[in-house]
Amino acid sequence: MNDANPLRRRCLQALVCAPWVRTASARPLVLRLSHVVKEATPKGVALQQFAQQLDAVSKGRMQVQIFANARLYSDLDEMQALQLGAVDMLAPSLSKFGRIGFPEFELFDLPFLFETHAQVHRTMQGRVGQALLAALQRQRLVGLGYLDNGFKHMSANRALLEPQDFVGQRMRVQGSRVIAHQMRVLGAQPVELDFAQTRRALALGVVDGTENPVSNFWTQQMHEAQTDLSLTRHGYLGYCLVVHQRFWQHLQPQQRGWMQQALRVALDWGNAMAQQQNERDLAALRATGATRIHHPGDRQREQLRQALQPVYEGLAQRIGGQWVQAMLKDRGKP
Repeated sequence: MNDANPLRRRCLQALVCAPWVRTASARPLVLRLSHVVKEATPKGVALQQFAQQLDAVSKGRMQVQIFANARLYSDLDEMQALQLGAVDMLAPSLSKFGRIGFPEFELFDLPFLFETHAQVHRTMQGRVGQALLAALQRQRLVGLGYLDNGFKHMSANRALLEPQDFVGQRMRVQGSRVIAHQMRVLGAQPVELDFAQTRRALALGVVDGTENPVSNFWTQQMHEAQTDLSLTRHGYLGYCLVVHQRFWQHLQPQQRGWMQQALRVALDWGNAMAQQQNERDLAALRATGATRIHHPGDRQREQLRQALQPVYEGLAQRIGGQWVQAMLKDRGKP
């Protein structure tokens, strides 16, 4: 191959070797699933549950090979790898769909949009959530469902409880214009970094802080590089299970049915345990005594909420105010 793009070259080589490309009758059919977080995170264990369920319902005829912790592809290249066929399935954060032509997915990044997991799930199962999955067809992607991690909190080497606390801080963000706007509104400097590089960047002082659910903070050992964690619950982090249309259409109807059945069980199970896992990880973090844990009061949360209203206005200007209004309607009350 003479392709000058190293990632594309790797992807094309992997596509040639894909078992579903080589032969439709290969047994078992092995799905390659890549993700960027540790196995012990809510996403990691839910995907392991999916692998177990698929093996069980297909009686071993379909299996899943999981490449966790960015072992195969990183934050910045996994979507291209899926589109080129180098992997069969991903579970990217919802933020990542914005940079491949679906800015509506960044609705989930709006600060202080959700107060409860029930609101999140109503939105995902409602008109907006289902319309977003259907829209993926524009890029020949098939959205199979949503998966929780949980609510995000702010970390740094200082407490981040009020808008003025963020001024001048360099904050790692994932590739979302909504999240970057959020940091700029607070007076911080957003720095987009691959998730796998974040722990090292914090330790070296390349960035001052970041936002994460507790499970990511704990499993990536960020407490060793951050002195303070502020439990702001300012945003939500979730994922979308996605495959390429080419792969999905190649499957037999029975195989698609097995996958959907296994996913229903795994996603229900994963969403039920995600909050529990974040709570366990918070208890483990407290036990270390390595990080000061702060609880913003109602007044401080309201100050942050009010300061971040321009983020809603900015997204409405980009994608249309009707999307934001529909999201708020689907969300409902806590």
